[in-house]
Amino acid sequence: MESELALLSAVGVLVIVVVSFFAPKLGVAAPIVLVLLGVGASYIPGAPEFELPHELILTVALPPILYSAAVNVPIVDFRRNFKAISGLSVLLVIVSAFVTGFIFFLLLPDLSLPAAIALGAVVSPPDAVAATSIGKRLGLPPRLVTVMEGEGLVNDATALVMLRSAIAAVGGTVTFFGVVGDFLFALFVAIAIGVIIGLVSVWVRSKLNDSVLTTAISFAVPFIAFVPSEEMGASGVVAVVTAGLITGHQSARHFSAQDRISERINWRTAQLILENGVFLIMGYEVHVIIARVEEGGFSVMNSILYGLLATGILLVVRVLFVVPLIGSIRTEQKRARVQGPRLNQAMERLAAARPADVAPSKRWDRATRMLQRRQADADFLTSEGLGWRGAAVLGWAGMRGVITLAAAQSLPDKTPYQPQLVLIAFTVAIVTLVLQGGTLPLLIRLLGIKGSDAVADRSELAGLVDEISTIGGALLDNPELRQSNGRHYEESIIAQVRVDTTRISEAMSESLNSDEPGPHEQRRALRRMVLQAERAALLDARSRGVYSSRVLERAQAILDAEETRLGHMDGDSGAH
Repeated sequence: MESELALLSAVGVLVIVVVSFFAPKLGVAAPIVLVLLGVGASYIPGAPEFELPHELILTVALPPILYSAAVNVPIVDFRRNFKAISGLSVLLVIVSAFVTGFIFFLLLPDLSLPAAIALGAVVSPPDAVAATSIGKRLGLPPRLVTVMEGEGLVNDATALVMLRSAIAAVGGTVTFFGVVGDFLFALFVAIAIGVIIGLVSVWVRSKLNDSVLTTAISFAVPFIAFVPSEEMGASGVVAVVTAGLITGHQSARHFSAQDRISERINWRTAQLILENGVFLIMGYEVHVIIARVEEGGFSVMNSILYGLLATGILLVVRVLFVVPLIGSIRTEQKRARVQGPRLNQAMERLAAARPADVAPSKRWDRATRMLQRRQADADFLTSEGLGWRGAAVLGWAGMRGVITLAAAQSLPDKTPYQPQLVLIAFTVAIVTLVLQGGTLPLLIRLLGIKGSDAVADRSELAGLVDEISTIGGALLDNPELRQSNGRHYEESIIAQVRVDTTRISEAMSESLNSDEPGPHEQRRALRRMVLQAERAALLDARSRGVYSSRVLERAQAILDAEETRLGHMDGDSGAH
């Protein structure tokens, strides 16, 4: 059995890699293909039956999936979109669970209302993996992608807390106020734990001068946040997401560039395997679930029909919720347009109030920073509003996934229609993933939604680079600049560094003003050719055995570092 499981795991990883490579070329999201492949593979004659325990998904797969997504969500974007994210991930999940649960309570006479709401909690949280992968590939506006990512991070917590309370209510052990208290306790305690774990882990990792060690610690962080929170009755999901947001926000200040690059690559790999692996398993388990349904209760066809009904209910509820939410956001956008000029006037008055010959105080700095942030928020709301076309995408992007898979199997065995309820939940997940996920690219194209303006992004980046370069140039102009031994730097060294600090700004201006390769692009292209020649010479030296292996390895590392640096420069220029 162990050898079969190991072989299945290895084959699964290879399938994930192949699908992840070809799916974008086919214009579909990898999770959709993996679910369909899993369903097909489960019906191959002689295929071993396999059912992954839901505890493994909730405690082993879910924390790193959430953490790896959270560290890549800028906390500023999360804060600016908090209204939309909280509405979709908390209120919509609660409404969806109660509406769906009440309808199934009416349809299934032996199903109690708490058990029906438990089913509603199972199918209520959308999984943002497929939606955001499609959105990023097709160039959805960044704000829309952020809202979908944020919803996918937080709604799992709402659904799991509701599921836990509903299962407890089946035994008559909770009250309404008890549920509300449990929810608030789970939320605030989890946030506190996540903040503490995030800050402590960042502090510890900043003291280690080894990217391997810091990345190893990062693999433990989601579990260190998740397990204690769950043991205390709080939401492990919220704790993990909070720790991830804190870590991502603090990484630029406290981690080295090599630490960030190493962590990003390792976590992207882990995220690829875990997320897509769960979708593959979801499809593969369908055969086992259907066989269990056939043993008793109502039929497989009825279960699937109920699943289709639940899918329709969830879609209608989501659309009806998104419409007023977008209306509220558009009202907020109008207020931001009015506030913008007022904030500009406040900034001008604040600047005029400070005497030119007096150094700014800390209080003045705080006031200026606060106004600048409010200004930036107003500009963001004005320039990146969510329109009705975005609302259509948001309403359609309600695919279910990982949590629905695990939560459905956590329903107690004594629950009436338990196998049928699991199949209903799986039907919702697979239908929404294939139908809504498969047609989402077509909807985006029909609506003509475009992402961010590339020219505007390049111009904004050039302004940021100029601001950074000005600060760096001011440091070089400082007459008090000294070496660590107290001596002045040589003028020739300062001149060389000054050239280096202006190179990025010049390269940006070059990319903005000309479509032809300029001097900096030509220099990078030539440097890549030189590196290829040097690498060929290194391989030739290795084949001749003239140099020791340790010296060859060191030279290889130097060439790899330079090639990586050029690769990042190309990626940045291509992205902007």
